[in-house]
Amino acid sequence: MITIKTNHGDIQVELFDEKAPITCKNFRQYIEDQFFHGTIFHRVIPNFMIQGGGFNADMTQQKTREPIKNEAQNGEKNRRGTLAMARTSDVNSATAQFFINLKDNSFLDHSNRDFGYAVFGQVADGMDVVDTIAKLPTGNKGGHQDVPQEPVEIIEVTLDD
Repeated sequence: MITIKTNHGDIQVELFDEKAPITCKNFRQYIEDQFFHGTIFHRVIPNFMIQGGGFNADMTQQKTREPIKNEAQNGEKNRRGTLAMARTSDVNSATAQFFINLKDNSFLDHSNRDFGYAVFGQVADGMDVVDTIAKLPTGNKGGHQDVPQEPVEIIEVTLDD
């Protein structure tokens, strides 16, 4: 189990090691490196997702390791409460940023239209915290849209298993 401790409460996460081994190993390495400490949920879009793991409160992007292979073809779906890797238009560009789906987002699943976004875990407890974050007022900051007006800090992410 993983705990994402935020200034709005804790989110407990179960990883899908068998379905997304590369992604889970990558995520655990960022946790062990304490990479997420002091980062924020920098993109919050109600009825879609909350995204974090890449910027600090002043919207400075954190330096990451090399991108990983996209495991979106693993059969897992972008359902409410699942975690998936954020990426650019390059299919294999995911590094540290992740998002938590606020609803079923089937258009993000692996398909012929788009390779998709790799689902690698799910919220086991704390979806109420995720929903609270999703309701926060947002605006533009540092050239980015949908940024919470008050920072949603990821205080730390810990491996509890």
